[in-house]
Amino acid sequence: MIVKNEERHLSRCLQSVKGIVDEMVIVDTGSTDATKEIAYSFGAKVFDFEWVNDFSAARNYALMQSTCDWNLVLDADEYIVNDCKSIIRHFIETNEGVVGRIKRIDEFNQNGERRYAQSYLSRLLPKGVTYSGRVHEQVDSPFPRKNVNVEVYHDGYVHTNKTERNLNLLLQELKQHPTDDYVLYQVGKQYKLLQQLNMAEKYFEESYRLVPLHAWYRHSLVIDYLYTMTVNRSFEQGLQVIAIEQKRLDDSPDFHFACGLFYMDAIFCHTDRYAHLFPLIERCFIRCLEIGETEKYDRVRGTGSFLAAYNLGVFYEVTGQIEKAVHFYKRAAHEEYEKAVGRLNRLLGK
Repeated sequence: MIVKNEERHLSRCLQSVKGIVDEMVIVDTGSTDATKEIAYSFGAKVFDFEWVNDFSAARNYALMQSTCDWNLVLDADEYIVNDCKSIIRHFIETNEGVVGRIKRIDEFNQNGERRYAQSYLSRLLPKGVTYSGRVHEQVDSPFPRKNVNVEVYHDGYVHTNKTERNLNLLLQELKQHPTDDYVLYQVGKQYKLLQQLNMAEKYFEESYRLVPLHAWYRHSLVIDYLYTMTVNRSFEQGLQVIAIEQKRLDDSPDFHFACGLFYMDAIFCHTDRYAHLFPLIERCFIRCLEIGETEKYDRVRGTGSFLAAYNLGVFYEVTGQIEKAVHFYKRAAHEEYEKAVGRLNRLLGK
């Protein structure tokens, strides 16, 4: 781990891994709170590293201090939530020249609602594997990636805002690598978090133009790009992207969910021009439910279940198909989606 002023989260993280790992290596980049004392209390080996505005430099220094053949990399605002000690041991014993990808659940707020996104991250590393990239650093290895059933919860997006810091580091990186599609994407994400959506769209567009078809983050880029174009009302550009991606991402609930919202906004803003898209709204959310909560892509929980069902309920309620609306509200309410419960109660007069 690399840490700085993480006294709020560190105990929770270390408590979750202390029975799993052989040693804890923590590199501190300048804490002024009780972070180091907490680390020592768990028996961790603590090293100081002067911060040089480069996350990979700090990560690689931490990896150098490890005496183990494999390294599990975590951040202080993450913690393991499943019983995975034997799973990790089995993975290590049966794999060589492979990088393990663990599942991370990110809690975030959207429109006043708590949402959860899940993604697989390369975090179980054989000795000798290192990082590159100043910020949003990536594992730099030709080894294949394989998913391992380790589940980590992350609530750092809710409690802290490091967007400005990350953006500054990414812009420095971009000066050195102006056509790096991944860095362009990450810059766009930071502007999106800052609600500077015109800037976000600009960088997403540049990244989309350059990103290889096989890039692991391409799916997420397309989704972020679509949501940004929806808010910016860049409807013609959005329709072009949807047409390009339609077949390739037909098995992605997040793609169809984003398309459904895109069509709704396009029709709302320019009814005459986009009225022909109206039937596609229903089709998109039905397709989400057909696919379900797939593990193939990084995704937001609910796009293949209760969120899509709720939006179908709204669609049918608005179009006067009350029986269908009640059916899909019930489906979403069954998964304890509160907005669906509220709409259902109003429809049923409760």
